[in-house]
Amino acid sequence: MIITIPSTEHRSARRWTASRALTLTEVMLAATLSVFVLAGILSTFLLIGHSGYSASSYSELEAQANRGLTIFAEDVRQASDIHWNNEQSITLTVPTATNATTLITYAYDADHDSSTYECFYRQAGPSAAGGDRQVLMRGVAADFSFHRYKIEQPGQTDNTATNDLETKQIQLSLRAVRSGAAVVAATQTALSARFILRNKRVSN
Repeated sequence: MIITIPSTEHRSARRWTASRALTLTEVMLAATLSVFVLAGILSTFLLIGHSGYSASSYSELEAQANRGLTIFAEDVRQASDIHWNNEQSITLTVPTATNATTLITYAYDADHDSSTYECFYRQAGPSAAGGDRQVLMRGVAADFSFHRYKIEQPGQTDNTATNDLETKQIQLSLRAVRSGAAVVAATQTALSARFILRNKRVSN
């Protein structure tokens, strides 16, 4: 007589599989945790990207400001005369290598239709000459301005010059801005030292 014993392997496998399945609560909890983790990673990534963009913008602004002020300072210190066009434009008389003189204009471009709009630039010749412009700094705000001063004298608190004859020192202030999509704008503000026109005779 043959006795057949039913196999219990399939039942135990099904029982084990059922006992290891995830419940709806566990799935929702895991999904929620995953969302928080991904949000944290994404936020960190965006923060690093914004910080990198800001750092590069500040570095660019700093380099442009240093370069522009260095070129401007060299011409001012050599200048033998100055013509005040307005608060955003001056023309210097600078000596050349052949002991002659040449005119150099420094100005801010506020013309919306110009290719150098919002630029601080250097131009050979007078302001109305319309020659080639060497851009010293881009993205400069409209509050750019030059300031002129007389020789400092004891007892005088206001040394602001009112005409070309008494002008002996020049100072400029500018504010440059770099902005990008969804990034806080990087701003560089520069108030230069007062550069002395060493070769210019003045009348106080």
